[in-house]
Amino acid sequence: MASSQYIVRQIATLLKFAKTTSDPGIAAALVEKATNLKDRIDETLPAPDVGSRAPDVEPTA
Repeated sequence: MASSQYIVRQIATLLKFAKTTSDPGIAAALVEKATNLKDRIDETLPAPDVGSRAPDVEPTA
């Protein structure tokens, strides 16, 4: 699988092309492809661990 940085660059390129085209169908297809790539990145990222705290952080009451 391609690195996430590569995919982010591809997403940016697709969105740039979507902005410059005058054909709404092509623009919609490019945006949809960018969205699909974004979803692919989101699926591969681990879920954030919101429950842990650094060991030196005191709990607040």
